Amino acid sequence: MDGTEAGPRVLPADPRLRPVANRVLAGQRLSVADAAILFESHDLLGIGGLADWVNRRRNGDRVFITANQHLNPTNVCILRKTCTFCSYARTPREEGAYTMSLAEAFEEAAVVRDTPVREFHIVGGLHPRLRLSYYEDLIRGLKERHPGVEVKALTAVEIAHLARIEKLGIRETLLRLQAAGLDTMPGGGAEVFASGVRRTIAERKLAAEEWLDVHRIAHGLGIRSNCTMLYGHVETIPDRVEHLDALRRLQDETGGFLAYIPLAYHPDHNELGAQLGRTGTATTGFDDLKNLAIGRLFLDNVPHIKTHWVMNSMKVSQVALHFGVDDLEGTVRRERVYHEAGAQTPEWTTYAEIVRIVKDAGKRPVERNVRYEEVRAW
Repeated sequence: MDGTEAGPRVLPADPRLRPVANRVLAGQRLSVADAAILFESHDLLGIGGLADWVNRRRNGDRVFITANQHLNPTNVCILRKTCTFCSYARTPREEGAYTMSLAEAFEEAAVVRDTPVREFHIVGGLHPRLRLSYYEDLIRGLKERHPGVEVKALTAVEIAHLARIEKLGIRETLLRLQAAGLDTMPGGGAEVFASGVRRTIAERKLAAEEWLDVHRIAHGLGIRSNCTMLYGHVETIPDRVEHLDALRRLQDETGGFLAYIPLAYHPDHNELGAQLGRTGTATTGFDDLKNLAIGRLFLDNVPHIKTHWVMNSMKVSQVALHFGVDDLEGTVRRERVYHEAGAQTPEWTTYAEIVRIVKDAGKRPVERNVRYEEVRAW
């Protein structure tokens, strides 16, 4: 597979998708109306076939992987009572609350010495007392202790929180983190931009434009980032389309997003799941694959689409490699956030297993760095 095939292996059977397919094959940008049609259609194989064709033209048979370790310094969060979808956060005195000292964080990161880890992924709660200097020292200390390992750290929500604590602008906050060694930013905290959804699931979190503006400023400083959407709770199809359109418009403006990751909501151990009467897995494999494929078709200016196997399962993620996805995430050592929400997947996997999963899908594993530069391939 070299990405030069004349057309999709599977064409849509749903007649509503035929005009959309024609635009995809002609290399034309899809409209928000097209995105809504895609979400409404049940022709998963047709949608996946189009997304696979687009991805093969971009990436051939490459699938990007990385050896990474998650580091979650604290679960104490000032939004504990208002982010109803979150199972991870705690109040300072609540059972299970923790905050790592720098020494403890460095000890947690020491597992890197036993594995070929290339990236630290750092996110956590909005602690009311952890200052910007803590994160500067954390990033700087990781870089000193693990030469060559890159740091992807702090969501837009965390950046804005630190800026408020320090009474600094977003730009100044990012500049200090960049000077400490921050390489890229994750895309979490976006949830769904629609104001009604945010009032329901994350009332006091950053508004949509504030989240977008943090990434806009980061991109202007040369800090690339990912982008996400949390789906499978109370959002509607128009809400999903509005969200994707906002991401695409910002990418048109800055070109700073590296990858899009649709994140499947998990309902266990959180208030929203109890309100909705859901347990286990809130989304189906059908919806997971559709969200990934539509991301590839609509976000024509975002280079990479990532499946987060911790949320989608490794089996669904392996199938997703033929639904427009070119990034399988990584080894994900020590992941806590999604497992608190009931994820039944392993907390990490081996590098050899990821390579096997990719090869068994008929794809070629390519190890990447945080900027998606090729490090080695098989």
